[in-house]
Amino acid sequence: MSRKQELAISTLLTCPTLLAAAQQCGLAEVTLHRWLKLEAFQAAYREARRAVVHHAIAQVQRATGEAVETLRQVMQDINAPASAKVSAAKTILETAVKAVELEDLEARIATLEAATGRNA
Repeated sequence: MSRKQELAISTLLTCPTLLAAAQQCGLAEVTLHRWLKLEAFQAAYREARRAVVHHAIAQVQRATGEAVETLRQVMQDINAPASAKVSAAKTILETAVKAVELEDLEARIATLEAATGRNA
């Protein structure tokens, strides 16, 4: 991977379109399209996207304590219109649980792949 390709990957993560990413990197859009067809570039881009998602999941998991506290406050304050707070707290908790489930599945898959000699 060249430094320009690494820059393109990080730019792809933040720009809304391929054209915008190409322009920000000083590339022709066709160059970026061509790189996206390269297996090594695709793998690096996929790994970068995965890292962004893992970071977001960690942030959600760190917010679960606040979500629980919000639920606790809502449960104790019967006069507060809390539907929006409860909905947000519920979403954070459900997302955190799903993230743990996904991490568990990922670990199980890695163990199975190691046992069978496969590496995805």
